[in-house]
Amino acid sequence: MSKDPYQFSRVAEEMIGDLRRLPFEEPRRQRKRSTKDLTTVVEKLMEKFKVGRDSPENTIRENWRDLVGPANAAYSNPVSIERGRLLVLVSHAVVRSEIFHHRESIAKKIQALPGCKDVRNLNIRAG
Repeated sequence: MSKDPYQFSRVAEEMIGDLRRLPFEEPRRQRKRSTKDLTTVVEKLMEKFKVGRDSPENTIRENWRDLVGPANAAYSNPVSIERGRLLVLVSHAVVRSEIFHHRESIAKKIQALPGCKDVRNLNIRAG
């Protein structure tokens, strides 16, 4: 049986430290939490940041030239997906208006890609 050691309250630890004449160096607002297993923490971080996993953004970036055409793809870049909107940065005003006019058909093409059904529309910004 592995039993965790008893955890004294902050006041009790301060009193014990005063009796032993040891300074209490913990910040007052610090919370003590139980230790978590490293593998579960790393797995959660890898899942959150999609390390080693396919993400919808990567699928869209790989197929961007086919979605908007090679001329428009040279001046535009899909960045991220937030709340069903794909953020697209465009560096040329003409390309921006071209993508804006065809945004609904581009969104339908994106939805046809595997794992990209959540993308409903495009947010086009100069960049």
